[in-house]
Amino acid sequence: MSMAAKDRPELGRFDLGPTWFWPNHEPAIIKLVEDLGLPTIEQHTAGAMLFEQSQTGQVQRHIIPEGAVERSMRLVGGIQSLTDALASSLPPETVELDTQVNAIQLAGTEEVIIEAEQTDGKKKSIRAAAVILALPPRIVVERIAFSPSLPDGLLASLKDKPTWMAGQAKAVAIYDWPFWREAGLSGQVTSWAGPLQEIHDASPDTGYGALFGFFGLPAKMRQELGEEHILRLVTDQLTRLFGPQAGKPTALLYKDWASDPETAVEEDAQPLTSFPDYGLPAGKSTWEKRIIFAGTETAQGHGGHLEGALQSAERAASEVMKVL
Repeated sequence: MSMAAKDRPELGRFDLGPTWFWPNHEPAIIKLVEDLGLPTIEQHTAGAMLFEQSQTGQVQRHIIPEGAVERSMRLVGGIQSLTDALASSLPPETVELDTQVNAIQLAGTEEVIIEAEQTDGKKKSIRAAAVILALPPRIVVERIAFSPSLPDGLLASLKDKPTWMAGQAKAVAIYDWPFWREAGLSGQVTSWAGPLQEIHDASPDTGYGALFGFFGLPAKMRQELGEEHILRLVTDQLTRLFGPQAGKPTALLYKDWASDPETAVEEDAQPLTSFPDYGLPAGKSTWEKRIIFAGTETAQGHGGHLEGALQSAERAASEVMKVL
């Protein structure tokens, strides 16, 4: 998801969801970006990084050796530029927006019936040879009623795959120019003090500056504090790190993914203690070949990344072709 400031759209869009891809080992996303002709920005890493151990202690400055940070890329206009380009390449009648699937029924051995509802309350029924579910696995379990029911083993496997970064939140501070670069700083920060535990340069190529960060605060605490209080804490932290200019951003953006019902379930609010066991959900059933699971959480490799999402899409498309 990429967002622009409501009252300053000329500042451009900034990523509040997926941001980077790594050209050295993610060929699927590189090929797609090239095929769509999308302009890219190399992630700015030149300069010193900062380390903040406490709110009252001295901020430490560290020079990172050249080549120590792996080269990564962003898309001009945010990752949403990619989804916009893909959507515009499809026949308009093939894309159904503002429509939620509530139930999927297996009709015989060669057909499924999808029951959906639009935001205006209008219901519709769709018949298909198969259905690809690219929703986060836990959302599939929580939102969709299956007839016959999915077997217990498959349900357990789906529930055991947390949505990548669903418990996180991101904030972006936008400025008239990336002034920290003039001080020899990369914009990269590691903080034990917070509220942002990790900060990076998110500046576009238009001359404006931007810093974005991930939160160290757990989801429950963020919800208790509220967006207004959290953003005050963010500007206080940026001021500690980068000086008075950082405390007066042109615009602030915030997205708490743990509060988004299209992304997270209650279990996702718990911080991850290890990398999830991503890959195809386990368990055979009568639904085999009629329901095909996709999405980055189902990828055998690069789970959680855009690369994983694309690899899962290629696998799902191949499976569908075998059914048709």
